[in-house]
Amino acid sequence: MADSLVIVESPAKAKTIGKYLGSKYIVKASMGHIRDLPKSQIGVEVENDFNPKYITIRGKGSVLKELKDASKKVKHVFLAADPDREGEAIAWHLAHYLELDETDACRVVFNEITKQAVKDAFKTPRKINMDLVNAQQARRILDRLVGYKISPLLWKKVKKGLSAGRVQSVAVKLIIDRENEIDAFTPEEYWSITAKLSHSGIPFDAKYYSINGDKRELGKEAEVQEVLGAMKGSQFTVSDVREKERLRNPAPPFITSSLQQEAARKLGFRASKTMSVAQQLYEGVELGKEGTVGLITYMRTDSTRISPVAQEEAKEFITEKYGASFVPEQPRIYLKKNSNAQDAHEAIRPTSILRDPESMKPFLSRDQFRLYKLVWERFVSSQMQSAVLDTMTVDLQAGETVFRATGSKVKFAGFMKVYVEGNDDGTVEEHKFLPPLTAGDIINSESIDPKQHFTQPPPRFTEARLVKTLEELGIGRPSTYAPTLETIQKRGYIAMEEKKFMPTELGDLVIQLMEEFFPEILDAEFTANMEGNLDHVEEGTEDWVKVLAKFYESFERRLEVAEDEMKEIEIQDEVSDELCEKCGRHLVYKMGRFGKFLACSGFPDCRNTKPIVKDIGVTCPKCAEGKIIERRSKKGRIFYGCDQYPGCDYVSWDKPTNKPCPQCDSKLVEKRNRSGAKLLCPTCDYSEEVIEEDEQGTDTE
Repeated sequence: MADSLVIVESPAKAKTIGKYLGSKYIVKASMGHIRDLPKSQIGVEVENDFNPKYITIRGKGSVLKELKDASKKVKHVFLAADPDREGEAIAWHLAHYLELDETDACRVVFNEITKQAVKDAFKTPRKINMDLVNAQQARRILDRLVGYKISPLLWKKVKKGLSAGRVQSVAVKLIIDRENEIDAFTPEEYWSITAKLSHSGIPFDAKYYSINGDKRELGKEAEVQEVLGAMKGSQFTVSDVREKERLRNPAPPFITSSLQQEAARKLGFRASKTMSVAQQLYEGVELGKEGTVGLITYMRTDSTRISPVAQEEAKEFITEKYGASFVPEQPRIYLKKNSNAQDAHEAIRPTSILRDPESMKPFLSRDQFRLYKLVWERFVSSQMQSAVLDTMTVDLQAGETVFRATGSKVKFAGFMKVYVEGNDDGTVEEHKFLPPLTAGDIINSESIDPKQHFTQPPPRFTEARLVKTLEELGIGRPSTYAPTLETIQKRGYIAMEEKKFMPTELGDLVIQLMEEFFPEILDAEFTANMEGNLDHVEEGTEDWVKVLAKFYESFERRLEVAEDEMKEIEIQDEVSDELCEKCGRHLVYKMGRFGKFLACSGFPDCRNTKPIVKDIGVTCPKCAEGKIIERRSKKGRIFYGCDQYPGCDYVSWDKPTNKPCPQCDSKLVEKRNRSGAKLLCPTCDYSEEVIEEDEQGTDTE
C-alpha cells in the first residue's frame, strides 16, 4: 500500500519516476503551474508591498481535486518539480493548496532522472527554499507591472493587442538597432590578389601581403596595378618559412544558451524546438529492457560545472575507446562564462556516457537522436585532450612584393576526433596542407588572380546570434530565451526572413515610443542589473520587495508622463491593388508571425486573407504552363509550387530552376544548407556547386 505521494509537473516525468520508486509511492503530475496572477487584471497590490493575488489557473480544477484527494490518503507528500526557480515556485503553490507545512522537508530535487539520482534525492528531502520562490515571484511581478502598465497605454495610444515586456523589448531593440546599422552601412571597395602556385606537383595559394616592405591594403584598382607592375616578370622565391605547433582546446559542455545556438547551427532547430526535444530527453525515454530513463541532465542551466562522478566515468570511457593519450592530465574545469551564471546545476550532459548515440538510436525519434548526439559528443569532447595542429607560414618574394601562404595539419586530433564546435556563418574549418618548402626554393606560378570586393554590413540576427547576444549582455535567463523569441514574433514586432530576424513597422513604432517614455526598459545594462538583483534575491542577500519598490518608484513617474504626453497614433494599413474575391473591397497588407500577408480591408465583416506570393521566374517543370511561386507553409517554412494549383499539384521544398540537367534534361533544383548551395537533379544523381556572386557580379570568396 502506498504511503507517499510524489507530485511532478508532467505525465512523462511521473511515468519515469514512478518506475524507479516502486509501489510505496504514488506519482502524479500537476501539469505545470496550478496558480498564477489573473489575466483579467494586474493582480498585484502595489501599495501592499507588491502582494500578488494568485488564482487557480482555469482548467486545473480536476487535476487539483485529484491531487487533494490523493494527498489525504498518504502519510507523506513530496514535491519534485524541476530544480530551478520555476520548479520551486510550483512546489510552493502546491504546498499552499494542499495545506502542507512549508517547514517540513517535502521538497525533492534531482538534476537528472535516473534511478540512482532519484533514489538518492528521496533520501535527503529539504524544506521549500523561499529565496528561490521569492526570486521567481519578483520576476513574475516585475514582468506583470511592465506588461500590464505599459500595454494598456499602447492600446489606448496606438492600437489594441500590443504589449511590452522587459526582455522582449530589449530583444526587439537589438534587432532594430542592427537593421539601422545595415541601412546606414556604406560599402567600401577593397581588392585581393591570389597567386595560384605549385611546388613538387602540389598546388597551393598565396595572398598578396606587402609591397616595398609596406603592408598596404589594396583599396583601388590602381593600387592593384602598381603591385602587378612591381612583380611583373619576377619568379616567386621562398624568403621565409615559419613552422610551429598550436594547441586547440575543446568547447565547454553545453549550457542552455549554447545548446540553443549549436542546435540552430548544426541541426536547424528553432530555440523552442530545441527546448521541447531536450525536455523529452530529460524526462525519460523508453529503452526496452532498461525501462524508462532520462538521457540528459536538466536542460535549463547556465553552469558549465561537471560532477566528479561524471568526469571519472568520462575519463574511463575515453581511455578505453580512444586511448590514454586522449585524456588530459587533469580533469577539465570550465570557468563561469559570466559573473551572473548561477552554477545551481551541472552543465547539460548525458546521464551516462556509456549510452552512446548509436546504441540509443533505435529508441529515439529522428529529432531526439540528433539532439542527443549533439549533447553526447559535446560532453565527451569537453573532457578530452587538446588537439595539436602543425602550422606553417611561408613568405614568398616576387620582385618588390611579398605574398603569404598559410597551411595547417592536424598532428594530434584530441577532442576533434569526436566533435568540433560550429560557426555562426555555417562554414566548416578546413586544414590546408602546404608542400614541404625551404627558404630559397623557386616556386612555379600558375596564375595571378586579382579580385574586387566590397565590405559587407553586419549580418542580421539569427536565433542563435540573438540568444548569444542576450546572454553576453546578461539579459534574461536560460528559461526565458525561447519564449522571448516566440513572443516578439507573435506580437508582429519581428518577422523572420530566410531564418533571419527583421523588424516590422509596428515593432519600430513601439520601440520608438518605449525609447521616448521608458528608456530604462530598453537599456540593456539596466535590464542586466535587474537580472543581477533577482539573482541576489535567490541567494538571500536582497529583499524582493525592496528590489521591486526601487524599480517601481521611477517607473511610476514614467507612466504618469507617458499618460499625459504620449500622442495617439493611427496606423494606416498599406492598401494593395488586389481586390477581395469574397466582397470586392481592396486587400491591405498585414504583418503576421511569418511576415506580410494580404487581408480584406472590410475586417471584421469579411475575414478573407491570402498569402503574398512571389514569382521566381521559373516555368513549372511538371505542367510546363504555370509559373513557380514562392509560398509559406502554416509553420512559416518556404516552399515552391505551381500557380495553376489545383490544376497542377507540383510542389517542392527546394527552389526549382530553369537550368536543365546535362545528364537527363530534368530541371535542376537549388538546395541550400549551412555550408552553401548546390544544384541537384531530382531525377538522377547529378549535382554541381553554385557559384555565388556579389552585387557587382564578381565571384565572392
